Amino acid sequence: MHRAIRAIAQSTAILGGLVLTALIILTCISILGRTISSVAHAPFLESAAQGLATWLQASGVGSVNGDFELLEAGVAFAIFAFLPICQLHGAHATVDVFTNLLPTRINRFLIAFWECVLAAVILLITWRLFAGLQSKHAYGETTFLLQFPVWWAYAASFAAASVASLVSVYCAVMRVWSALTGRGSMTAIGETAQ
Repeated sequence: MHRAIRAIAQSTAILGGLVLTALIILTCISILGRTISSVAHAPFLESAAQGLATWLQASGVGSVNGDFELLEAGVAFAIFAFLPICQLHGAHATVDVFTNLLPTRINRFLIAFWECVLAAVILLITWRLFAGLQSKHAYGETTFLLQFPVWWAYAASFAAASVASLVSVYCAVMRVWSALTGRGSMTAIGETAQ
């Protein structure tokens, strides 16, 4: 079971990484285009190199149309895509100033408790994403510039959040098992399940 959960979490993280890489490239191209367009319209270039300025202006170079819309949708997906692997490895930020002084058994129960709370929150977010997806699909809302349906972004985020929900429930069960039995790691699920 652990291998399947790990494979799903890793695959989702890789997909999120590919989307994030594409968004970085898109943003760089858009910024470069916007900068070149600004330079092409600059008075100093128009006076110093009229031909180059005219050619750049006529080429239509500029920012990528709808880059903010694509960035918004892609980053939402990427956040949910990275959540399962972060959950599986217990890589969330923690503040353990006081809990380090507590016995190991109490720490196991605290980690299990917060893991269950986090699983509940992720399930709640996934449920609300699904409700938003249904609403956006029913009303046919589209983005302003590119006119692509908003529900596409919700569907991608919901798919990644569903994986996060599956992984978070698995992690909560494994951490509760670790707290009750005293076996396994308190941070990485991989050591608990093996």
